[in-house]
Amino acid sequence: MHRIFTTSFASVYPHYVTKMERKGRTRAELDQAIEWLTGFDDAELKRHLDEHTTFEDFFAEAHLNPSASLITGVVCGMRVENIDDPLMQKIRYLDKLVDELAKGKPMEKVLRSPEHLRTTIEGPPT
Repeated sequence: MHRIFTTSFASVYPHYVTKMERKGRTRAELDQAIEWLTGFDDAELKRHLDEHTTFEDFFAEAHLNPSASLITGVVCGMRVENIDDPLMQKIRYLDKLVDELAKGKPMEKVLRSPEHLRTTIEGPPT
């Protein structure tokens, strides 16, 4: 078992916020990405933060977005789409979303919006 599984989400969340704000993004944008990935609303996210839920329990209660499998790329030297452990993959999905926001990607691309996917697959509208 990885140590991150038993780490509280609330202990890592401030680091995500700091990274966002340092890169000119907002806490609201971070929360939007987390809520997109997990299916939590604002109240549920706040509850997990207040209760210091572990990453294991946090993702056990999540309803992962069906488009989460579209999250690809490298985080911590590993391709997220090739991570075998389902919990570790979910944690790395979250890390990848945070990284993409911090790099200035538009929110609709980060959230794999249907409009963005259609443009990517079919090409720009004519």
